[in-house]
Order: sequence, then C-alpha cells, then structure tokens
Amino acid sequence: MKRSKRDPFNRAFNKGYQAGIEEKSRSSCPHENGAARQHWINGWREGREDHWSGFNRMAQAQKISNM
Repeated sequence: MKRSKRDPFNRAFNKGYQAGIEEKSRSSCPHENGAARQHWINGWREGREDHWSGFNRMAQAQKISNM
C-alpha cells in the first residue's frame, strides 16, 4: 500500500498545496470540516506563499516530494 494512502492528513496537506500553487480558491477545499480540512487549508496557504514568492515548477515539485 502506498504511503500517501496511510496518512490522510499528509495527503490533504499535499492536495491543498497543489491547489494553492495552481491558484485555486480556498473555497475549493473538498473537506467540509475537521482536521483534514485544517491540513488542506494549511497546505493551500503554504502553496500560495510559494507561488507569490516566485518558486518555479521544479522547486514546487521538489518540495512536494520532500514532504
């Protein structure tokens, strides 16, 4: 079994990060409430910060793989 499927909070964070770098809105979060939503929002915020800081696609991909 893949490691990402074992930890749903890590997966939510990564999906939120990807949404943030793709300039999607925070309202596009698939989780309605709970800890998974909070992890998704945290990932989204970090993705937006990286996008605004000018990280290129390679840097963003490397950061996702290191998480």
